[in-house]
Amino acid sequence: MTTTTTATVTPSAGTAPAGPRASWAAVLALAGFEARRLLTRLPVLLAFAVYAGWTVWRTRTSFEGFPALQDADRATQTAPLLVGLAVLLSVNQAVLRSRRYDTGRHFAVLVLPPWHRTVAHLLSLVPAVLLVAVCVGGQFGWEALKPGAVGNGSPGELLAGPLSVLLLGTLGVLFARLFASAFAAPLLLVVLFSFSMFAAMPQDGDAIRWLMPVVGEYSTRTLPSELLGRPAAWHALYLAGLALSVALAAVLVSGEGAGARSGAGDGSGPGRVLRGRFVGNRGVHAGLVGAVALTLLGAVTQAGGVPAETEKARMRYSTTPQDLQKCSERDGTTYCAFPEWTPRTDDWAEVVDRVRSLAGDAVRDRPLVVRQRVEARYGLAGDAAMTPLTDPNQVSVGTTWGGNRVPEFAVAVAGVLVTGKEAEASVMCDGRLVTVMWLALAGGAEPMADLSRIRVDDSTSGAAIVISETEPLSMTAAHTELVRELLERPREEVGAKVTAHWAELTTPEVTTDRTAHLLGLDAPEEADECGE
Repeated sequence: MTTTTTATVTPSAGTAPAGPRASWAAVLALAGFEARRLLTRLPVLLAFAVYAGWTVWRTRTSFEGFPALQDADRATQTAPLLVGLAVLLSVNQAVLRSRRYDTGRHFAVLVLPPWHRTVAHLLSLVPAVLLVAVCVGGQFGWEALKPGAVGNGSPGELLAGPLSVLLLGTLGVLFARLFASAFAAPLLLVVLFSFSMFAAMPQDGDAIRWLMPVVGEYSTRTLPSELLGRPAAWHALYLAGLALSVALAAVLVSGEGAGARSGAGDGSGPGRVLRGRFVGNRGVHAGLVGAVALTLLGAVTQAGGVPAETEKARMRYSTTPQDLQKCSERDGTTYCAFPEWTPRTDDWAEVVDRVRSLAGDAVRDRPLVVRQRVEARYGLAGDAAMTPLTDPNQVSVGTTWGGNRVPEFAVAVAGVLVTGKEAEASVMCDGRLVTVMWLALAGGAEPMADLSRIRVDDSTSGAAIVISETEPLSMTAAHTELVRELLERPREEVGAKVTAHWAELTTPEVTTDRTAHLLGLDAPEEADECGE
């Protein structure tokens, strides 16, 4: 009789069955691998190269070196969409890789079920999103460090770019789990583009516009930060909730929890049943419900329109700016600015002093009030001109600066020095306009270039409209001819004649021909007829 002895072998720690820690370690390892592949995909590399190059090129000269940070934060939102589209396509191809190479059936012997692999692909989006966030922060920081920067940015606006990339990436994963075809992602891009075009069409369709990742505002006006009325924080919550909802939906359709088939989305053998040990249906379903609730909260709240308090503040800023401004006196001129713009009074003073130095002795020391004004009643989309001030010796200045705004402001100062009132200067169309334009432009570094900048047609000949923060001026062809000749002559020579004949040059009865005679010029050959 043979006796059989059975030995019991205790497995070592190194051969212990894989548990939750080992499984999630594998998820993180796969996520790291997929993240590296994602960042080195050609579409993503090209998108980041274009994004970085465009950002650097544009930020060098953006806002003419005088940014308002409440505008600069919105300027960071559109370019990341290019990266988001590249990430969507690339991560979609990464999830479908097993189908393209027919390796899905081998996943059945691996430790990771399909929904774990989906989580890994979702986590692989994080480095790309963080890299976009760094680019957004760098762009905004560059603007904030410019010497002429004013205002305040919004964290909600700055989050829109990175969150848009996250949302587009999760959509790529979800579509790969729902549709095995590689054409699903490009079709999704077409649908998103069509919807974005439709959402941008209605002027009052705020509820539709704010469903898009980025909501632009086409405005030539800069408003104080408290007057924007944009629900940036709620929109960021909406984007975060929507991205989380899409991510959890992708996990669910991948075979999350008990009873899911391992073949879902991977091409592995059908019929094999996974037992969800680490994340149950209840946990993911509860998370999806919570994410959808956050999305709805953000979507509903952001569509509420401009708050009543903001509307009232817009009215106050537009009609009674003096009640909200801080004023400081310098060399006979009082500068009144909104709190966010007080650092810019030095730039205004430089222009005022330059124009004063060329004026006649009778007005060179005249007290002036430079008052900042804004037309905010129509929001960011408004482009209505401000009404000229009727109070004596007051000059309007807007909320933007740099570039064309500098000679425009110089013209406004010169107009008040010559006529005494901004309202009178706005309707002036006699010989005084020649004196005003010379005072405004002669002291600049590039007088002829400034002459073209302040005219609607960018010309230095013929009749033209002169741009202004208030009502535009109208230059006849004769005015233009004389101003051009004066700017080509030595400043000291013309300045002496202006000072000597100041009283007659600034009388309302002076004609263009008489102005030419007083300043030592021939009568203009061009027509001297003011427009309607």
